[in-house]
Amino acid sequence: MEISSALVIIGSGPAGLSAARGYRDAGGGGRVLVVTADEHAPYERPPLSKEFLRGETSAGDVAIEDDAFFRDAQIELMLSTTVDAIDLAGRSVSTRDGDAILWTSLVLAMGNEAVRLDVPGGDHERVRVLRSLSDAQTLVRAAEDARSVIVIGSGFIGCEAAASLASRGLVVTVVSPEESPQITRLGAFAARRIRGWLEDLGVRVLGGTSVKEIREGRPVHLDDGTILEADLVVAAVGAKPRTALAADAGLVVEEDRVRVDAHMKTSAPGVYAAGDVAYADNGALGHPLVVEHWGDALAMGEVAGSMAAGVDATWDVVPGFWSDIGDKALQYASWGEGFEFVRVVEHDATAFTAWYESGGRCVGVLTHDADDDYERGITLIRAAATDQR
Repeated sequence: MEISSALVIIGSGPAGLSAARGYRDAGGGGRVLVVTADEHAPYERPPLSKEFLRGETSAGDVAIEDDAFFRDAQIELMLSTTVDAIDLAGRSVSTRDGDAILWTSLVLAMGNEAVRLDVPGGDHERVRVLRSLSDAQTLVRAAEDARSVIVIGSGFIGCEAAASLASRGLVVTVVSPEESPQITRLGAFAARRIRGWLEDLGVRVLGGTSVKEIREGRPVHLDDGTILEADLVVAAVGAKPRTALAADAGLVVEEDRVRVDAHMKTSAPGVYAAGDVAYADNGALGHPLVVEHWGDALAMGEVAGSMAAGVDATWDVVPGFWSDIGDKALQYASWGEGFEFVRVVEHDATAFTAWYESGGRCVGVLTHDADDDYERGITLIRAAATDQR
């Protein structure tokens, strides 16, 4: 079947939905079609490792919009639909179901997919990952029948999942090559705080060690000879962008992402990319960044949708995100390009601000219970970057 649409968006995550919304808000009046392999309508991903995993919310609670929104905005969803190829010359995409979808403008918002653990047994079906709503539903069902869990990885998804599973009463062990969670990214002070928060919840943190093998999906063998037994194993070892479609179509790909300018324009006319799949110039910083944050996916998607509607827009915000580890909230903003020095200000027994500096300039800020510092930090980071240009 042949279908025609003014705007076709591949992917229904934050960037994809924001592109559709941005197109309509900018006055785009053509047909909008969102094509996604996901079986669920657009949903919030951040709660999956928090409230949803703790059993406090349901699938309906994480939906971003209800059916009325899509009907009123005239945004059509093609769920459970895989795109097999993009034809740039013919301005069409072909689906696995045999449909050919013609487009005037195309937005690539395929996002990331969870990385499987690259060790023997790491791809066993009993080793769970947490990226999609379907992943989260599977993990919740598995947790209901488990008493213990090993979480592999100490990034924010791993830490959030560990805290949430501990709150369900499971005995939780975190295994990570990092001595303490996020020490490379955030520095020693923040890493100690995060580790302390996890340990206060009863989570055992085994840092400085890696997984060597997982046998039959459960016994976890570490590189120091330790063997861990648990009812459930969760691999939270990162994500990779879904760029195969773009690369096969001949679009420019750098840093394993689709290369775009600050207007989300790819190397092909009428084609945009946004969110985790994009390697985008930041208008304030003046060069491209790898960013994998929910808020930035929303911002990039809005830019792409506006551009598709013929309204000029630029991605120029300072990247940032938040994380809830149990009942402790962190806010972080940074260009993500490292730092030379960390200056920590402790406001009381729990609240703190970590200021990240390079070359005498503020390049990042991390706060806990210090919202004013977070907002001020974003202003300082942006100003410092602008001054350097």
